[in-house]
Amino acid sequence: MSESMRVAIIGAGNIGLSIAKGLVQSGHFDPGRITLARRRVHLLEDYRAQGFRVTDDNIAAVKESDVVLVSVEPQIVDGVLGKIAPALDFDRHILISVVTGISIRQIEERVGKPMRIARAMPNTAIAVRESMTCIASNGPDDRALDVARELFNDVGKTLRIREEDMLAATALGACGIAYFLRAVRAASQGGIEVGLSAKNALAMAVQTAKGAACLLSVGGAHPESEIDKVTTPNGCTISGLNSMEHEGFSSAMIRGITVSAEKAARLYREG
Repeated sequence: MSESMRVAIIGAGNIGLSIAKGLVQSGHFDPGRITLARRRVHLLEDYRAQGFRVTDDNIAAVKESDVVLVSVEPQIVDGVLGKIAPALDFDRHILISVVTGISIRQIEERVGKPMRIARAMPNTAIAVRESMTCIASNGPDDRALDVARELFNDVGKTLRIREEDMLAATALGACGIAYFLRAVRAASQGGIEVGLSAKNALAMAVQTAKGAACLLSVGGAHPESEIDKVTTPNGCTISGLNSMEHEGFSSAMIRGITVSAEKAARLYREG
């Protein structure tokens, strides 16, 4: 990826700003190569002070960029794409969408001309360079996919998937960050109930969750094989696990993911 490449983030809200922060933390982008665009531009003054380029003019942001990353709400994406379309150039621009629900084909229709397009679905852990980002792209070549992969590999891990799997990836990868955070919160509350201070309970829950994830990431084992290592006959761990399963722990997580996928499928249509 060229060291002079400029990125415009159209819709610099929570996820857009998380992407910007992650790219800068990677060391491969200085803030001056990233333009943040949103209507309520006054909310970006802290980022302007950090050296980011800030504007409320989407077309101007596109004209001074090489990669255009669209990160707006599904309900307004049609209008945004229509307005920036005249400034998009096939030979210069890579268009990356992190908008839930809108397909590459639909993006092409809204832009009204051929473009190299990739879809990406990161999560907010991108701000600390630990995102799980799923990517998919269209033809005529792999330039959009390659650029998306390079950008998002700087801020976590990427996984190329079929575009038809993007809604499922949204539910598990993007929404899922909240589910695991809620699990950490619940674990810390349990720690408080059995006598730990709130501060210590949260610290223990966070590091324990991190350790569990690392066991799977580094070792490549299945979760149940690691669970077997800490569940002894008549022990306290298996008692706790069985109690949580009786209360519907696994089924609640599974149902949450399926409901999120169902809702994600409706967001763009509802717009």
